[in-house]
Amino acid sequence: MAIIVTGVVILILGILAQVLGWGAAEHGEAAGHAAAAHGAAHEEGHSVLIKRVIVSLWHSNLFFLGVSTIGTVFMAINYVAYAGWSVMVKRISEALSAWVIPGGVIMLIIFLVGRHDIFHWTHEGIMDKNSPNYDAIIAGKSGFLNLPFYLIRTIVYLAIWAYFSWKLRQLSLQEDLNGGTVWFHKSINASALFLVLYAVSSSMSAWDWVMSVDTHWFSTMFGWYVFASWWVSGIAAIALTAIFLKQAGYLRALSVNHLHDLGKLMFGFSIFWTYVWFAQFMLIWYANLPEEAVYFNQRLGGFEGRYTFLFYFNIFINFVFPFLGLMTRDAKRQMIIMKIVCIAILAGHWSDFYLMLMPATLRGENGFLIEIGIAAIFLGAFLILFTRRLASASLVAVNHPFLDESVHHTT
Repeated sequence: MAIIVTGVVILILGILAQVLGWGAAEHGEAAGHAAAAHGAAHEEGHSVLIKRVIVSLWHSNLFFLGVSTIGTVFMAINYVAYAGWSVMVKRISEALSAWVIPGGVIMLIIFLVGRHDIFHWTHEGIMDKNSPNYDAIIAGKSGFLNLPFYLIRTIVYLAIWAYFSWKLRQLSLQEDLNGGTVWFHKSINASALFLVLYAVSSSMSAWDWVMSVDTHWFSTMFGWYVFASWWVSGIAAIALTAIFLKQAGYLRALSVNHLHDLGKLMFGFSIFWTYVWFAQFMLIWYANLPEEAVYFNQRLGGFEGRYTFLFYFNIFINFVFPFLGLMTRDAKRQMIIMKIVCIAILAGHWSDFYLMLMPATLRGENGFLIEIGIAAIFLGAFLILFTRRLASASLVAVNHPFLDESVHHTT
């Protein structure tokens, strides 16, 4: 609740800053413009404010929805791999998925209400040859980018993620109540099917929810890029929660060996994210085709360099910092270092999604106060649902067949 209140305060400050910005601009023009010009400027400023709020809602909800789903993905991967070490943090990954349904509902509402502010391809007449807004490139994608098909795809992605998150949670709770290995084997079957469906739906959702914002541009690596960002953020969320619970006196069997493994995943997949980022960037830079290079031109020097610092900061916070911070064995076994790196990764990949979305939507009218305020509100709401689910069942899956292996896990 404190985080939500802080977010509201920051959001109000951001709105006031935007409003005062209009006021200053209007006052400076007072000597040379008629009242109608003032009205137009105010209307334009009002439109920018609404657009910033809508895009920021989409941005933060998209990030938390992806991290939430990773809880289920992490659990499913460990089931099909017959992994024993992760049982100690299994309930944390289960609880992460608490945001999938609320986040899905919020996403649909934002799209239906504010799609014109986020997606250029939804504008009136954009695919109509007789319209002055006609765009031949976007019209060529009308078979995929049309409102009914887009909504169907979005609902299917969310339904798959929500159903399997619920299913694996129920099987886990049944295992607690009844014991036996039947629930474990059912969970493996459900996990195997979910991972196949998630592999397809996560990539397609990245195309729909993020890449189609830059409607003219496309990258065949973008699905992997977005997944890598979600995945390492989800691992960081699991590790950070495990550390907080351990320090609060819970999860007594959680050891530095579990943290070491989580640290190795964060270290390895920070490198994987960088590999995908560099492969995408290097190929586009080397080919230097205008229709491809425009994506990075906007982020490197476009809009008077508004995104240039963030572009380089993105590489530092998401690669250099975790790479150097978690390089040694001891670093992965130190709670304070793990906490710092986890927080940096979560903040860094939130900013990564900011960099994916803002240049194509807000262009040179971006900011940070409104965006950080909305992110804090989402974080607080996410934590309320997450912690309630954590508290609704035992923090340890007491009848999991690999529990003893996890308790005695060593690295």
